[in-house]
Amino acid sequence: MGQDQQLSALEQEIEETRERLATTIDQLLYRAHPKTIVSREVSSIKAHFVDTQTGQPRTDNILKVVGGVVGVVVTFVVIRKIVR
Repeated sequence: MGQDQQLSALEQEIEETRERLATTIDQLLYRAHPKTIVSREVSSIKAHFVDTQTGQPRTDNILKVVGGVVGVVVTFVVIRKIVR
């Protein structure tokens, strides 16, 4: 292998590495963009309350959250009545 071929192969390897790095940076920028983060979190929350395969609401998770909210409200009401 001549020196010109070695340089050409090295240049090509550097260019391929540069392209992979550019792609990786683009992916990281996309993932770190605030709108992407918000969209991902909203999808995660929706998936907690709605079955992604069937589209049916997950009543067990909904009832747990409603029960927690009702419990907190009742606790605050009871504490206010005790303090007065």
